[in-house]
Amino acid sequence: MSWLLGRNRQQPTDFSGGADGPDKPEGQTAGERGNDSQLTKAERKAMEAYRFDSSALERAADAAKTLERSRHAREALELSKMQESTRQQEYATKVKEYEAHIEQAKVEQKRIDHEERRKTLIEETKQQQQRAQYQDQLSRKRYEDQLVQQQRVQEENLRKQEESVQRQEAMRRQTIEHEIEMKEKNRLKLLEHELRAKARVDRENRDINLEKIRLKAQEHRTTVLEGIRTAGSVIGAGAEAMLTDWDKVLTAAGGLSLLALGVYSAKGATGVASRYIEARIGKPTLVGETSRFAFLDAIKHPVKYMKRLRSKPADALQGVVLNPKLEERLRDIAIATKNTRINRGFYRNVLMHGPPGTGKTMFAKKLAEHSGMDFAIMTGGDVAPMGKEGVTAIHKVFDWSNTSRRGLLLFVDEADAFLRKRSSERISEDLRAALNAFLYRTSEQNQKFMLVLASNTPEQFDYAINDRLDEMVEFTLPGLEERERLLRLYFDKYVLQPAAAGAKRFKLDTFDYGKTCVKMAQMCEGMSGREISKLGVAWQAAVYASEDGTLTEKMVLDRCRDAVQQHKQKMAWLSEQERADHKSISGASEASKPPLTLTADKL
Repeated sequence: MSWLLGRNRQQPTDFSGGADGPDKPEGQTAGERGNDSQLTKAERKAMEAYRFDSSALERAADAAKTLERSRHAREALELSKMQESTRQQEYATKVKEYEAHIEQAKVEQKRIDHEERRKTLIEETKQQQQRAQYQDQLSRKRYEDQLVQQQRVQEENLRKQEESVQRQEAMRRQTIEHEIEMKEKNRLKLLEHELRAKARVDRENRDINLEKIRLKAQEHRTTVLEGIRTAGSVIGAGAEAMLTDWDKVLTAAGGLSLLALGVYSAKGATGVASRYIEARIGKPTLVGETSRFAFLDAIKHPVKYMKRLRSKPADALQGVVLNPKLEERLRDIAIATKNTRINRGFYRNVLMHGPPGTGKTMFAKKLAEHSGMDFAIMTGGDVAPMGKEGVTAIHKVFDWSNTSRRGLLLFVDEADAFLRKRSSERISEDLRAALNAFLYRTSEQNQKFMLVLASNTPEQFDYAINDRLDEMVEFTLPGLEERERLLRLYFDKYVLQPAAAGAKRFKLDTFDYGKTCVKMAQMCEGMSGREISKLGVAWQAAVYASEDGTLTEKMVLDRCRDAVQQHKQKMAWLSEQERADHKSISGASEASKPPLTLTADKL
């Protein structure tokens, strides 16, 4: 309603006011304006509050009159009311928005205050932690400095003590050396005086000594001459008396003949008795190892002999890791051998061939123990050095084998050393004779002994030897599964058991033994059972050589790598001829051949 109150209305010009014009307020005289100019600024403001301008009311009255005369007065009034209500609503909306902004500002302020408080707490906590860490570092450094200082003091004291001990030891050594030197000088001086005195005495008594020597030599010569004269006279008288009497001559000749006959008879009887005793209670020269106790061995080792008598037959495949098919075949051989001994049948001769270190000797011993037989081991390389005595030694071995009551398993190791082909090989006459003797003693099946031959190169055997073999078993290098079993077995035997028993300077670090054995089994391809068994001894040596006596996984793998490298070097050293002779070695890792590995103590 600004137009109604005359705010936006242009005021009419009034020319009747004179010089004062329209700026002169109504009801204010010139005297009053003069009085206002004399008032202060504060008094004028106070007076302005009580003044009233009536011009607005006059304009409102004029407008009301105009509206009353106008035909649109009612619509204008309604429009004015609506505008006023709209302004009030807008004002109320703005007030509410302002209040909402105020509340939001309060919430934001509270959030900011909370965030600032949280940041303050975090910063204070961080400061406290840093302060605590710094204090801890200071205390630790102070403690370390104290320890270093104490160590320096102790080292200094120890150095001073060592220097003092060294000085005392040096003084003691110098004193002892001086005493020894003085004693040596005194001894030399005394010896010198004694020698000089003795030389002086000898010079003074030279004539007397010469006379004594001359008299002693003359007396010895006289005694010898008298003895010779007496012996000659006695012998001459006896010879003269015997030659003059023929009965004495015949008696002497008969006595000498009987004496010679007795000497030669005793020598022959002694030889026969010694051979009989050797066959019964001794063992032949070619036999290096045997389970058959001799009489002297039973006297020397009675406890071992009693244990042998009380021992029961063991399983032939006990402690053996091998292919199932070959295990079944060897078990059949062991059972057949045992039943042959019980029923006193004829034994079958067996050939075991394959690379070295695969357990041929061990299985022969196990076979003898399982069947209840005695076993004897001889080496083919011992026959050739005996020369002409080789034939006699071969016969002694078989004669001794025939005297066994339990039956004997004769194991010939490295049999190809003297059982070579006679047609193509250049062998000496003595070795050929020994081979013929061996063929003669094994020409027929026997009920007293079982022959087991072992060789790395069976293709070098004489055909007659091959004709005497009834069973052939090939021992090959272990496969992946067999190597893993072997490694687990030897790790338990050489590492876990000593560590569990509390052996001195033998500790075991914590790691996965199973995975380590699997990894080593993959690394040890081409190695024999004997080479794998030596890894256990290598692990023990590594423990004994370490500073703290602890076996770690790195040490185990390092020893395994060294063994693999050494195996490769050995294979590289083989000549072309050796590679041709050892075909089983080069082809032992083929999958088509069943692997056999023995895991006993004496591979």
